[in-house]
Amino acid sequence: MEIKPSNVLQSLPPYAFKEVDDAAAALKAQGITPIDFGVGDPSESTPEFVQESLAPAAKKHARTGYPSYIGSCEFREICSKYMDDNFNVDLDPETEICSNIGSKEAIFNFPNAFINPGDTVIIPSPGYPPMKTGTLFAGGVPYFVPLLSENDFLIDYELIPEEVAEKAKIMWINYPNSPTGASATREYYEGLVAWAHSHNIIIAADEGCYIDIYFGEKPISILEVSREGIVVFYSLSKRNNMTGYRVGFVAGDEEIISIYKKLKTNIDSGTPNVIQEAAMIALSDVQYVGKMRDLYKKKGEILMEALGAIGLEVRKPRATFYIWQKVPGSDVEFAKKLLDPEIGIVVMPGSLISDECEEGVNPGAGYVRFALMPTLEEVEKAARRLVLSRDRIF
Repeated sequence: MEIKPSNVLQSLPPYAFKEVDDAAAALKAQGITPIDFGVGDPSESTPEFVQESLAPAAKKHARTGYPSYIGSCEFREICSKYMDDNFNVDLDPETEICSNIGSKEAIFNFPNAFINPGDTVIIPSPGYPPMKTGTLFAGGVPYFVPLLSENDFLIDYELIPEEVAEKAKIMWINYPNSPTGASATREYYEGLVAWAHSHNIIIAADEGCYIDIYFGEKPISILEVSREGIVVFYSLSKRNNMTGYRVGFVAGDEEIISIYKKLKTNIDSGTPNVIQEAAMIALSDVQYVGKMRDLYKKKGEILMEALGAIGLEVRKPRATFYIWQKVPGSDVEFAKKLLDPEIGIVVMPGSLISDECEEGVNPGAGYVRFALMPTLEEVEKAARRLVLSRDRIF
């Protein structure tokens, strides 16, 4: 019996994050414990107050059966309160909010609600892989737009060809941005929204993963500018170190949310009630996320000082826990040099999380991404290794 994967699945390259995991595993197989800046999976534990909520929640929901497809009323009300408290955005929990099983699930599936085969989806490069893969599985055609330093890593939407804009149904954005650490201003959002409205393009904003992790001026939500034709994706994975909980929410334009709910009802059985209870407590907290901001700031300062000391030009991120570092020559070769057993540092080559744009340009080439996931002590150790290994690296 011959068994083959689908054409779409066959066409996809290896998942970039898996390649980084494999590189770390190879070092471990040599008896070397790497300092892993590759994948953005927090090493800090989930807050104790979240952990302690699980047992009582399990008893409370011991006989409640399947959860709501769209999230419990209580969960959606907490999400609404979070948006109001943090961004002064008043969302109706009944019609403008839906739970998700983490942003990856929601972002991957979202195009299926709006894309017909052959429709264009505008996607940033570098960008979160499910934006592309979700488009491809829905039969859409990705159009990649570069995030460039000269534009502060903001999409230059005015350079998108008119024939592309006319065919596009969705435009993905991600601010605060992974991997560049950039944030969007209100003025930028106002221009982008006006442009998208003029072309009848849905703006799908993956903003909620890092919006609470910033190092200066607090980022705004695009929903502060407009709700029409806009949907935002939120996750507790990075805000509260809850990557394994798989919980968040989608919010925005009532019509978009209504269609998304119909899609979601046909895909999964909802976020477990126990996890929703934990998420409600996590979203209501402001102290823990403040401590995490301080910790990431300290880690970043230590690493950026070392990167500057070895001669690299450092660009300080405005938000997120990533450092998007320009390196000389090939980013893949630079990453391989850091895998030298004497150095033992794992990073993400920028070209692996970027797609070629117009004229065959890969905007991630020549960059590596450091995710500030190792402990503070490990970051300090990595900084020392970088400085001591300068001649080995260059």
